[in-house]
Amino acid sequence: MTLDPHNWEEFRTQGHVVLDDMINYLKSVEERPVWQSPSKDARAALSRPVPREGSALNNVYETFKQSILPYPTGNIHPRFWGWVMGTGTPVGLLADLMASTLNCHVSGYDQGASLVEHQVLEWLTELMDFPKGSSGLLVSGGTVANLVGVTVARNHATGQRIRNDGVKKATAEGDLVFYGSTATHGWAGRCCDLLGLGESAFRKASVDARHRVCIDDMAMMIHQDRARGLKPCCIVGNAGTVSCGATDDLHALADLADREGLWFHVDGAFGALVKLSTKYRHLASGIERADSLAFDLHKWGYMQYEAGCILVRDARAHADSFSFGASYLESFRGGIAVEPTEFASRGIQLSRGFQALKIWMNLSVYGSERIGQEIERNVDDVAYLCALLRANAELEILGPAEMNIVCFRYVSPGRSLAQLDAMNAELLIRLQESGLAVPSNARIDGKFAVRVANTNHRTTRSDFDLLVESVVSLGRELSRTDFGNGNRHLCDGARAL
Repeated sequence: MTLDPHNWEEFRTQGHVVLDDMINYLKSVEERPVWQSPSKDARAALSRPVPREGSALNNVYETFKQSILPYPTGNIHPRFWGWVMGTGTPVGLLADLMASTLNCHVSGYDQGASLVEHQVLEWLTELMDFPKGSSGLLVSGGTVANLVGVTVARNHATGQRIRNDGVKKATAEGDLVFYGSTATHGWAGRCCDLLGLGESAFRKASVDARHRVCIDDMAMMIHQDRARGLKPCCIVGNAGTVSCGATDDLHALADLADREGLWFHVDGAFGALVKLSTKYRHLASGIERADSLAFDLHKWGYMQYEAGCILVRDARAHADSFSFGASYLESFRGGIAVEPTEFASRGIQLSRGFQALKIWMNLSVYGSERIGQEIERNVDDVAYLCALLRANAELEILGPAEMNIVCFRYVSPGRSLAQLDAMNAELLIRLQESGLAVPSNARIDGKFAVRVANTNHRTTRSDFDLLVESVVSLGRELSRTDFGNGNRHLCDGARAL
């Protein structure tokens, strides 16, 4: 009995069919709808009892082709600009195949996969201008990367005794509090919850007209909290806010953290990758001063999911926060288990896959300069889109558009704010359901906006031409609709989104 094929040549033939199909799928991606909801037949095919008896591989693959392959998120398509999702690369496809073949357990151990992760972390440390010798870890994505960073901040503030004594004892002299802005991603509150501090421990300073944190407001909150008996712990800076791509004045935040003796963490989930661009790297100036930095290669690095990273300047503080020992995971002077938990002792996961290979492959094949050039093109193309929007009186840009994100809406004279919100929510739904394009949404200064986040290496300017034409056409059609007070339609739109 074995799970290996009884006939390897038949398996090889089927494997070649799968690989050829996937390459053709990537090659022809723009010929299909960006997104479509799974059909009734697909839903039925994917809702059945557990298979007690196996089926032939080619039959199972046929189900995949009919019921799964036509219904992806769509982020590999050139007109997908929703949320912040990368496109993946053909090289990444092969890297995932290679990594799956090896199926390495990368908690540590003396193996090639560990060497690759070391190499990748050294490369990323250099690309982000962090000092040599900084610690780091590859993780699933931004939320976990940020969680690791602020956990180190929490433990550093309590002298590491929190690991033994727990939150209540370790913070008896004052509850820990973190600081960011009202534009900080929702991970911050979630992480404070997971760390046992409560979501209210994340303090939100106001933002200016460019959606950057107001430094004076944050400084005042820190002083007021100390006076109330709280214990300020960490400042969080944004390198690319989720709504409009704004970047805080990171140098000013680093200065504030220095003055107040606080940990400085930067959420650079997508914005940190602008450092790869020669032309626009100044937009992320200051992240190199962070004590910890979180970012995702599967966003603006165009790589396949999952590929997040956390860098920590103080390697000892990082190790002290997560290292552990177990009798069944002892280190030896030789053999495979020289350092079996080297990476597992820097984060949450013990079981870890070979995430580093796709990053190593992409950087090795394309080079950081080529990826940086694609990032530059994304920024330039958003500037082109902004010019199209400004040239049309029926469209209005909302908020800043200083990097690779622009938020806008269709405007119809005589409509209330609620009606415009409902109209644009309906416009967004129809645009997505048409299969033509997938932007997402945001609230900018209380207004519903259609949001384009360009982390797409397949997008061309003609795609933005088509987007604007389609939005105007839909807007004119919806202008003839009675949206009443707007509430019902907005609720319907919110459910669909």
